[in-house]
Amino acid sequence: MIIWIEKPLVLAIHDRQIAEFGGSEGLRDDSLLESALARSQQLFAYGDQAPDLADLAASLAYGLARNHPFVDGNKRTAHVSYRTFLAMNGAELLASDEEKYLSMLSLAEGNLPEADFAAWLRAHLRGGAAGEVNEPRVAYETPKRARKPAARRIAAAR
Repeated sequence: MIIWIEKPLVLAIHDRQIAEFGGSEGLRDDSLLESALARSQQLFAYGDQAPDLADLAASLAYGLARNHPFVDGNKRTAHVSYRTFLAMNGAELLASDEEKYLSMLSLAEGNLPEADFAAWLRAHLRGGAAGEVNEPRVAYETPKRARKPAARRIAAAR
């Protein structure tokens, strides 16, 4: 089962990055943060091909870095958030700090496509579900209401 990184944790990561390394505090656009966090879940639920953990982490990093939901510290927050997401799911990124930094910077600046960043992650991951996500691509039941799997919702709508 994938453990998704949630908004309160990303906000705490951002606050820590600003406190430690400086910059302007604050969330610039809450909707952009929500969108960035939803990207990997949308990829998981509706992607053309079943994504692996590297694809999901790359989607998260791309969303946070490129959406710019914070006033400052977007790249730093994206970098720590995708690595936290990997660690939460039992994967370890085996690369030098310089490689991690340069790869994240290239992604954030638009010089490294998301798919290439995912391939780089895949080549440097150990443990967790690095090669694949071993669970069905269906919606989970929540305490509020049960959701039908996407395939059944689409079929019912026809």
